[in-house]
Amino acid sequence: MGIVNHKKTNLHGMTVHTIETKKYKTTSFILQVKEPINEKNVTKRALLAYVLQSGTKDFPSSKELRSALDDLYGATLNADLSKKGENQVISIRMEVANEKFLSNSEPVLDKAFHLLSQVLLAPALEGDVFKEGIVKKEKRSLKQQIESIYDDKMRYANKRLLEEMYDSEPYRLNVYGNGDEVDSITSKELFDYYQDVIKNDKIDLYVIGDISTDEMVDKVSKHFRFSKDRNEDEANAVNAADEKRISEVKEIFEEQDVQQGKLHMGYRTYTTYADDDYFALQVFNGIFGGFSHSKLFMNVREKESLAYYAASRFESHKGAVFVMSGIETANYEKAVKIIKEQHDEMKKGNITESEFEQTKAMINNQVLETIDHPIGLSEVLYHNVVAGTDRSIEEWMEGIKKVTKDDVVAVAKKVTLDTIFFLKGAGKNGNENV
Repeated sequence: MGIVNHKKTNLHGMTVHTIETKKYKTTSFILQVKEPINEKNVTKRALLAYVLQSGTKDFPSSKELRSALDDLYGATLNADLSKKGENQVISIRMEVANEKFLSNSEPVLDKAFHLLSQVLLAPALEGDVFKEGIVKKEKRSLKQQIESIYDDKMRYANKRLLEEMYDSEPYRLNVYGNGDEVDSITSKELFDYYQDVIKNDKIDLYVIGDISTDEMVDKVSKHFRFSKDRNEDEANAVNAADEKRISEVKEIFEEQDVQQGKLHMGYRTYTTYADDDYFALQVFNGIFGGFSHSKLFMNVREKESLAYYAASRFESHKGAVFVMSGIETANYEKAVKIIKEQHDEMKKGNITESEFEQTKAMINNQVLETIDHPIGLSEVLYHNVVAGTDRSIEEWMEGIKKVTKDDVVAVAKKVTLDTIFFLKGAGKNGNENV
């Protein structure tokens, strides 16, 4: 048996992923509902995620739903949204005590399956639409969520970078949608959209704990009933090789009353999770700005003292690397120059043995830490669904081990700066070009 005992069962309407492990005293359920990002639906989908977690047919209010969770020995339930490549994913997560460890013989697991299936398939309705009170409440929450991005200047700068870098691609859209559209969504419109989701979206359920696969599949078959005309969307990742080629770097400046400038830089990598050189991209990002020993951290922050923070992260399914740095407005040009120099160093192969080996060790430790938690484990396994691949965790770790410096240099040469977004302080002089 490998690191993870992962089994997949295709049932009509969904794929069930079971991970049998004695590591946890709880059973975790993670529902992933995937649809290609669509400007027409992006705000509705965000609202839908929150409406679904607010009431079901049997528990038609937040209060009754919370009470039902309390009765399941303090089970937890939450819904969330994420953007994975060109997909907008609704995640519904539930964690419940494993009945094997309870003193009585209450069928906790069966009740949990019933509740979770209702969250997805039997929401609280008034007539044949969502309950108006729930929709109004969740509209307020969603608007607050969208407005909070403006107050968090790092998130705001990241949002603006994506809008500029991917101005003609779905990836530019905020996963929470557009605040201006929220109020106009009716309960009927939202319910009509929900019916499309249940009929067409790709749905994966991960069940993780001290469980039996056969028993879990039986319970899913019992509780999750989809209509016969269900038509799963199998749209998968965009081919990274088809990504836009860069002829000129876009520079965007915006001014606000901020103490610290936010410098965000977006690179196209022409590599995604499905590609063979994905492992080399992981190592590239780790050396470039992914860890505290990285070139960005050591040179931009430590050596030159130009930044409060300097780091990079990569998006596995869109094929992008993003650099984030907090700097004084006057240091803009110097910071950009040094960041570009670190990329050039990697293209030239100026990578020390220590940087290289430490990065590979830290990536593998990061993977092991991530899969130590049920949600992290499901996220790692879900990469395969989004990318249309079937890579085990052992293959992932072996892939990292096999990466050579030449592989990293080859990836570094593919990585291309696309857009620079700088949010600078209002009235700060700095360089006159900024």
